[in-house]
Amino acid sequence: MASPEEPKGASTPSGETAHSNAHNDAPDEIVSYADSWSTSGTSSTEIAPATTVISEPPPAPPVPSKAGGGGKPPKPPEPPDEGDGEEEGMARMSFLEHLEELRKRILLAIGGVGVAFCLCLIFSDQLWHVVVTPATEALIKLGVKPPTLKQISPMDSFRIIWMELPILAAVFVSAPWIVYQIWAFIAPGLYKRERRWAVPFVVSSAGLFITGGFFAYFVAFRYGLEFLMGLAIGKGVDPGISMTEYYDLFVDVMLGVGIIFEIPVALFLLTLIRVASPAFLIRHSRYAILIIVILAAVITPTGDVFNLTLFATPMIVLFYIGIFASWILVLHREKRRFPWGTFYKWLGLVIVVLALIGWAIAWKYGYHIVARWPIFVR
Repeated sequence: MASPEEPKGASTPSGETAHSNAHNDAPDEIVSYADSWSTSGTSSTEIAPATTVISEPPPAPPVPSKAGGGGKPPKPPEPPDEGDGEEEGMARMSFLEHLEELRKRILLAIGGVGVAFCLCLIFSDQLWHVVVTPATEALIKLGVKPPTLKQISPMDSFRIIWMELPILAAVFVSAPWIVYQIWAFIAPGLYKRERRWAVPFVVSSAGLFITGGFFAYFVAFRYGLEFLMGLAIGKGVDPGISMTEYYDLFVDVMLGVGIIFEIPVALFLLTLIRVASPAFLIRHSRYAILIIVILAAVITPTGDVFNLTLFATPMIVLFYIGIFASWILVLHREKRRFPWGTFYKWLGLVIVVLALIGWAIAWKYGYHIVARWPIFVR
């Protein structure tokens, strides 16, 4: 019979082994074949440690380095920078911070107008000559002598020539600076990729505002003024125009048309901040045209159909230009390309057709081009 010190599984006769397993190891019959095999040839005190060590998976071998070095494992990837996501998103500002930013931009815009006012004040006499020229030419055409304006109050000349007129000119001169401040106030609420439109926004806004002023001065105001002053000629009325009334009309037309020329920029901005879309604008274009005609009727200095059409037509064209600019923005946002080659071909064809029509009309009615205003004369 085996002694207690004899290791389990040692070499013994087969009869003794079967007898010992029958009497001493009967409760361990449920032990799996692998466990009994792994613990064979070991003492009872070493069974648990041996089983624990072997059951664990072997450690992974070190990854050899490509340069034949010490075989260090590769470094784990660095976590993504959370600042990039915040930079791509909108800036978070409280209500008071928005008010502080608005106050800052307003003060900067007023400061820019002030600097431009000081510069325009030096050329106040030349500016007044530019302002009074349409009235002088209209009075000469109507046969009014002398073709001058009337000063009613002693303060009229000082208030208009040395105060209000330089301010009006300063607004047009500082238009790029004012538009930039508007953009700087809106930009924190836009994505980083949308802030790249800053330069086109400022240039187009200022350019359209100044273009509207030129259109008002050379086209709308001149024709409207001559029509208004000619209504009473030959009816026993001697037109005597006050410089105050004339200047007020001049300011209304210049600023009104300049603001109206900002329609494309306004539509582009609404699309940029996702308030409107090109499909929405096209779907409601009939209402927009109605509002434009009503607005033109209010702004136009006369009540006739000709001047109403003269004001409303550019506004409608600018409205559809704004829709086109919004569509370009949507295509850029959706990473689609606009067929500029086809567009330029059709645009050139339209320009050629309009030029031929204009040349035919001018040839039929005897108009020709001169180097002074009005450009087309008979």
